[in-house]
Amino acid sequence: MSITLAKLKKMHQQGNKIACLTAYDASFAHWIAQAGVEVILVGDSLGMVVQGHATTLPVTLDEMVYHTQMVQRGNDQAWCIADLPFMSDSTLQQTLQSAARLMKEGGANMVKLEGGMRIVDTVRALSELGVPVCGHLGLLPQSVEKHGYKVQGKDDISAQRLKDEAQALQNAGADMLVLECVPQALAMEITERSAVPIIGIGSGVNTSGQVLVLNDMLGITVGNTPKFSKNFMLQSNSIQDALASYVDEVKGLQFPSSEHVLG
Repeated sequence: MSITLAKLKKMHQQGNKIACLTAYDASFAHWIAQAGVEVILVGDSLGMVVQGHATTLPVTLDEMVYHTQMVQRGNDQAWCIADLPFMSDSTLQQTLQSAARLMKEGGANMVKLEGGMRIVDTVRALSELGVPVCGHLGLLPQSVEKHGYKVQGKDDISAQRLKDEAQALQNAGADMLVLECVPQALAMEITERSAVPIIGIGSGVNTSGQVLVLNDMLGITVGNTPKFSKNFMLQSNSIQDALASYVDEVKGLQFPSSEHVLG
């Protein structure tokens, strides 16, 4: 049975954890879905783990459409989110066109874009047109040249800003949010107040679900792996076993453990 947005929202409401992983091709998408992962994210992280760039910034919209197409050929049941890459949402008209391509050509079920108050009007416009939207708050990979890789929301002012942004995006029509590298207590507070699923990465165990970059959780990333990740291949005999272990640990509240919490 295919995963729907309504089912994901019901899981959030009932406290059932949502497992999410990135994928960039048909084969991995197939096995990720077979493992019981509810959400596949075609992330612009492909710029780093597939293309070998130092950041996600060089990824183009054409490349995102291409990888989303491949993922959706292999995926037969998971909900598929595709990232709007850097500067593909710089104007409202450009964002609408970019989202249309990811859904019409790529076959994505939902689009994800980074930012807080800056994207509220954009989220509202997309939502009014029937486009499911996932917002992304906290550490924003597309803004690392300006803000760097560090935990967000550690002081009272920035924590309140994140809470306000999460509410504003929901009010505008966002159907899901990703919280990246946010203190665990703050992530829990935002999740408890949220009417939509909150997917955490490096933000503790008390969100609606978890997402990791596939290459990180399989231990095949070249270079440094984020502290909040875990190599599931170390305890597995196959990729399929590692994927199943990830799902089990997310749903059993074993991942992330305290060693995977930042800040």
